[in-house]
Amino acid sequence: MKSKNKTEKVMQWTFFFSALMSVLAIVVICLFMFTNGLPFIFKHGIAEFLFGTDWSPTNVPASYGILPMIAGSFSVTLGAIIVGVPIGVLTSLYLVFFCPKWLYRYLKPAVSLMAAIPSIVYGFFGLQILVPFVRQFGGNGMSLLTASLLLGIMILPTIITLSETAFRAVPQTYYNGSIGLGASHERSVMKVMLPAAKSGVFSSIILGVGRAIGETMAVILVAGNQAIMPRALTKGVRTMTTNIVLEMAYAADEHRESLIATAVVLFIFILLINGIFTYMKRRSA
Repeated sequence: MKSKNKTEKVMQWTFFFSALMSVLAIVVICLFMFTNGLPFIFKHGIAEFLFGTDWSPTNVPASYGILPMIAGSFSVTLGAIIVGVPIGVLTSLYLVFFCPKWLYRYLKPAVSLMAAIPSIVYGFFGLQILVPFVRQFGGNGMSLLTASLLLGIMILPTIITLSETAFRAVPQTYYNGSIGLGASHERSVMKVMLPAAKSGVFSSIILGVGRAIGETMAVILVAGNQAIMPRALTKGVRTMTTNIVLEMAYAADEHRESLIATAVVLFIFILLINGIFTYMKRRSA
């Protein structure tokens, strides 16, 4: 008995330290970003940094306005949501309620495989397939539309997998009761099962948005990377993440601090987006 209690204590402390390390990592990341980024923002002014439209860190005098990158990030993320959320939710509905078992054995591993593909591979796919396709509508093909289409594809595995889990968690009695009252299969799915699982569907959308707004390597290859305000679907844009990656290699002094400050803004935006979606999720529940 003493040996068993000792083992339980050891495992209890092991789990505790594992959880503590996760929390500590988040705290260290936040301290690093805020201690290095906030002084720069306050020095140059919050309004000038957030709402300035000129990004020229190597000029004399330098300009550090990140509004084009903020607008680019939100535009690309919104486009990804428009593309990915309807397809992802409808696909998960098909897998749970309409897909034959023999076909499910192939579709489910295919969705899982999509989640395992590195983002740079998605980027090359977009560069070779999507860019020539979008080029037909104007521009050079590296644009807001291309980045939105690519990110919409990239967030599909997250939305499909989590939405499927949410649908399977709804009690079968909901569906049986709807069928028993005379509703058709399609109506029972769309009017009963989908609303009952909306909390889990919201969670999948939250994670999908986080994936889209934080994506870097794939977007670099297809977005055009122009530090200007988004003007049209076929024009190039630059997101906050790509701005950091493109310039961090040669940045120094204030230029480097401005990129860390950009990461702080991105981090705060992600927290705000998650908070808004969480609030909406609780309201809907």
